[in-house]
Amino acid sequence: MADSDVTIERHENGASGEYVARVPESDASGKLSWTARGDTRVAEHTFVPNALRGRGIAGELVKALVADAREQGFRIVPACSYVAAKFDENPGWSDLRA
Repeated sequence: MADSDVTIERHENGASGEYVARVPESDASGKLSWTARGDTRVAEHTFVPNALRGRGIAGELVKALVADAREQGFRIVPACSYVAAKFDENPGWSDLRA
């Protein structure tokens, strides 16, 4: 179940970046890091600290990446096993998988 108070920020630094998830009552944050390769983004690593686990935050990070892919027109290489599993669970995203 996703935490309704989670906010996702996108940070870009040239050809790489990350999505950062925050919740109001914690200084901890979850992250999904990526690297751009042409018209794709390689989803490299997803991490949610113990203090935030079990709240659907990692899933929300992946959804933010997918939403940006739809809006910005890039495809996703799910190098991270969690992102790959989410793609397997969501066949409607298959057009975005590179």
